[in-house]
Amino acid sequence: MISTIKLNDIVVEVTMKKMKNIRLRIYPNGSIKLSVPQRITQEVIRTFLISKLNWIQEKQAKFQHQQRATPPDQNYVWGKRYLLKVVEQDTRPCITLTHNEMRLHVRPQTSAAVQQAIIDEWLRMELKMALPPLIEKWQAIMGVQVQKFFVQKMKTRWGSCNYTMGNVRFNSELAKKPPECLEYVVVHELAHLLEPSHNARFHSLMSQFMPNWKLIKAELNRLLI
Repeated sequence: MISTIKLNDIVVEVTMKKMKNIRLRIYPNGSIKLSVPQRITQEVIRTFLISKLNWIQEKQAKFQHQQRATPPDQNYVWGKRYLLKVVEQDTRPCITLTHNEMRLHVRPQTSAAVQQAIIDEWLRMELKMALPPLIEKWQAIMGVQVQKFFVQKMKTRWGSCNYTMGNVRFNSELAKKPPECLEYVVVHELAHLLEPSHNARFHSLMSQFMPNWKLIKAELNRLLI
């Protein structure tokens, strides 16, 4: 069951699950999600959130500051920063990378929104091309089989797995992150084909296949680019 709780100007999405402990997550876009055991009452949930209010506000402020610190004329590809240069010419839109520039070739008077859409689609295709060899590699190592994979822009997740169908999804924003971050997400989602929950067995599987996964996860969540 999913509901929302509002504390002043803060809105929290609350999901009741079969779990033992409360889990609070704040995402770079400012959204807040709280997962709680089914037995927990609304009063206990509200009291818990009030106790975490200062931490929530500090975390949101940090995300906002880090996002403002990246100028709009800069873009990241596989962890490397590129200065965006718009080249207007009467030809089909395309993107080329030089040593430190992302050159966006567009027709004259192309709006900023369309320019961003071109960049987003280019990043999606970059990720779509990078995934097959990684999936093939880890399928063999982990003894699982992915039926289909999808790439799309996601607001709050780096990836997701439908273990009953054998399908996995990846956030196109991963094309901005260092390659090891993408590999971590691939292992994470494929591990869900063996264990759908984030329980002790899942953590054990992650440590078995990728011993340094916690360090990479921390780095991924730190790099708000």
